[in-house]
Amino acid sequence: MSLIVQKYGGTSVKGIDRIRNVAQRVAADYDAGNDMVVVLSAMSGETDRLINLAKEITENPDPREMDQLVSTGEQVTVSLLAIMLESMGKRAVSLLGSQVKVLTDSNYMGARVVDVDPLRIRALLKEKNIVIVAGFQGCDMRGNVTTLGRGGSDTSAVALAAALESDLCEIYTDVDGVYTADPGVVPRARKLPVITYEEMMEMAGLGAKVLHLRSVEFAMKYNIPLCVRSSFSNEPGTMVVGEGRDMENLLVSGVTVAKNDARITITKVPDRPGIASRVFSAVGDAGISVDMIIQNTRAGGLTDITFTVPKGDFKRALEIEKKVAEELGAENVAGDAEIAKVSVIGVGMKSNPGVAAKMFAVLARENINIMMISTSEIRISCVIEKKYAELAMRVLHSAFGLDAEEI
Repeated sequence: MSLIVQKYGGTSVKGIDRIRNVAQRVAADYDAGNDMVVVLSAMSGETDRLINLAKEITENPDPREMDQLVSTGEQVTVSLLAIMLESMGKRAVSLLGSQVKVLTDSNYMGARVVDVDPLRIRALLKEKNIVIVAGFQGCDMRGNVTTLGRGGSDTSAVALAAALESDLCEIYTDVDGVYTADPGVVPRARKLPVITYEEMMEMAGLGAKVLHLRSVEFAMKYNIPLCVRSSFSNEPGTMVVGEGRDMENLLVSGVTVAKNDARITITKVPDRPGIASRVFSAVGDAGISVDMIIQNTRAGGLTDITFTVPKGDFKRALEIEKKVAEELGAENVAGDAEIAKVSVIGVGMKSNPGVAAKMFAVLARENINIMMISTSEIRISCVIEKKYAELAMRVLHSAFGLDAEEI
């Protein structure tokens, strides 16, 4: 007998027929003798509907009240699944995040999990209940409802799996696993049977939408095995685990493209101590994250600073830096929102040199100019023109042998 935590996304619970399908899957695993904890998202589209209702009233609704509002979507799905399982003769209890006690900080609409109390769930499991928990939500120290940000149900599931010391956490979605690239862009993309936590974190942070980044961080921290599967088929999924001895045999595991960044360049900035701090503290104080950074030294004690920010913050960041440039006596501030970031990812890079050179050569053959480069131990990313994003993804996927029938 195992303790299994399963999470089902919004497309998996969109309507009564799909909730029935989920109930049948859960019941089958329960009947096999497993203790079952099920985490649900709201029905697909419901969170957006609720947000839009609030914005019909005001463009800037109070964040606390927004969390009160959008958390109701999960309350509907967990109750319906419990009712469905009970109609099938199974014992089921639904709980909200606050009833479990998923304790978070008070950062409304993007709270972080502080602690999970497993006692109530353990007691219900001991009584042979299937426990159904509303994902995406928790409560702060004052008892206020909080939500974990979009995609937060994945994090809810892994946090519960860690607190309960579960044997497995299955993430059910509308795809049947993690692929070497987006199959919609690269027709010969292949499903990976296994991927490391590190690789999955890089992919999640670079455009792959299979798993929420924070959920993978949780799984890695507590060594929780994850399985990404489709709720619409019985195909085996992709296991996300710690690094094994054979995993470095595959040089590159995946290619991703992200189109959600913009680039800002400040030219002829005085090259002296404290200037970079002025440039980046200005956007940091405004709550804007900076990703890639390049500094080019010029003659005459001047330098150029280029960096990327989320596209949603681009206009605001540009206005902030124009003021900073004026204060510093810089020549100009320019921006470009028509960029993309293409990345190759794989733990095999740790022990195999030449990956960067190969990547650059492949892009050069297609006459794709590289504007910026950043690296980690298992990832190389290049900023290129957005119009070349899909071409770059396909040629790199092929060049690194990911088009092969067997991976």
